[in-house]
Amino acid sequence: MRHFYRSHTAPADVLAVADTFFAELGLMLVTTTARTRTFTGPLGALKLSVKAEGGHYTFVEATTDQMGESRLDRNVKRFFVQLHRADDPSHTLHASY
Repeated sequence: MRHFYRSHTAPADVLAVADTFFAELGLMLVTTTARTRTFTGPLGALKLSVKAEGGHYTFVEATTDQMGESRLDRNVKRFFVQLHRADDPSHTLHASY
């Protein structure tokens, strides 16, 4: 599956958070470049890429080798929530009902 998120965090900081977050899940860092990371482990394979977009946004794209809503996909979404909390620590979630 392919997931994306737009963040206010700098690309280098996004990658630093990704390195620690996915290592805690048991995923190993396989390849690394200035703007991409590839992780693999028991949950599957993940390719993460970041790029500056629109001046103050960072476009984060995560592609997994899993189909449907896997555990890895749910953890990618948790990673995006962690990036959102880093952008705005005072943000609280509210129910929509």
